[in-house]
Amino acid sequence: MTTRKKYSKEFKLDAINLVLEQNYTRSAASRSLGINPNVLGRWINEHKEDDGHAFRGNGKLTPEQEEIRKLKFQVKRLEMEKDILKKATVFFAKEMK
Repeated sequence: MTTRKKYSKEFKLDAINLVLEQNYTRSAASRSLGINPNVLGRWINEHKEDDGHAFRGNGKLTPEQEEIRKLKFQVKRLEMEKDILKKATVFFAKEMK
């Protein structure tokens, strides 16, 4: 079984730079770098789609994903607080009778 090669963010950005800014063809740039042209094409597409957030690395979130994570946590906390208040209301209502 072959191991998958991992490339650094800088390497990927330099490869994309060859095609987008230095007017190399994808095949010429990939040949000179020793990578598959389809891989280079995928990197270029990811770079264009992610608006500068491409190649973040494992576990790193985009700002939108981070905000969603924080909001979900806040919703969960608020729901727990609401449940506690409901239980407290029932408890004190029974105590008053």
